[in-house]
Amino acid sequence: MAGMRAEPGRRLERALAWAIRNSDGVVAFTGAVVVGVLDLLGDVVPERVVSGATLLVLAALVYGTLADRRRRAADIQDAMAGTRRALEDMTAIRELAGSEVEQALARARQNTDRWVFKGGTGTYLRAVTLPECVREAQHRRRALTVKIDIVHPADERACRAYARFRQSFGRPSDGEPWTTGRTRKESLATVLAACWYRQRLDTLEIDVHLSSVVPTLRYDLSASCAIVTQDDPSRVSLYVEKGRPLYDYYVTDLHHYREQAVKLDLRDAEPLGDEPTVDEVRRLFDRLGLPLPTDLTDRDVGDVVDKALRAENPYRR
Repeated sequence: MAGMRAEPGRRLERALAWAIRNSDGVVAFTGAVVVGVLDLLGDVVPERVVSGATLLVLAALVYGTLADRRRRAADIQDAMAGTRRALEDMTAIRELAGSEVEQALARARQNTDRWVFKGGTGTYLRAVTLPECVREAQHRRRALTVKIDIVHPADERACRAYARFRQSFGRPSDGEPWTTGRTRKESLATVLAACWYRQRLDTLEIDVHLSSVVPTLRYDLSASCAIVTQDDPSRVSLYVEKGRPLYDYYVTDLHHYREQAVKLDLRDAEPLGDEPTVDEVRRLFDRLGLPLPTDLTDRDVGDVVDKALRAENPYRR
């Protein structure tokens, strides 16, 4: 019985809600009915009353038309706002392929005062990122903070594992096969480059961390974005704009990785000339607590110097 009594109440509520939503139509319809009745009554009702009712109907129709236009305009604005948000999301997090990767890295270097890198041995870091960022910092007379996390060159197991990982992509474009020895020299070259640039820019704060965990991805974070790439250039890369949660996740994750790696103290590194000699390089690594292996010949040390200061851009091969 209670349910039966509640049903008419609910119907009345629905009817009132419908009437409110369609008030313009209700007013126009009611006015039209009134005008029709007045017209049937003929001379009984004064003509001015009929004219007034007619004007009321016309006003209701105009009101209804304007209200409909407002609703349509609001719908269009909502649709445009949704489109803008979708476009912003597309540009904030997107895939990169081919030449887009280097273009994104170039934009990331513009006006940045920091750079965080985690990867294998840092070839592109040596070839482009470090020299370009240092040059920009010198030009703008500002500080630059760089944090680097690469494979530990003294960890033979890690170097061997990374070499196997790189070999899985086939023969490298530079013709030099990836071996344990090459991995070791490439990592040493990144350490040497960090020390060399640090001594040429007083406002450069640079940290190098050596990891025994072999990475499969490369992370480059600037003040504006994060770019995640792979050693296989045919694979799709990822661009994440700062301000997105994923950017913050990468910042936290990379900090966690560095906490587990070995940090080198570069403050008392051996002074290096514009073209470091073999003896300077050997003394440098001794003072860093990372003495060069006895099987590393003077020619090998010369290769490390070349890789440190004259690395070839891997995206230009």
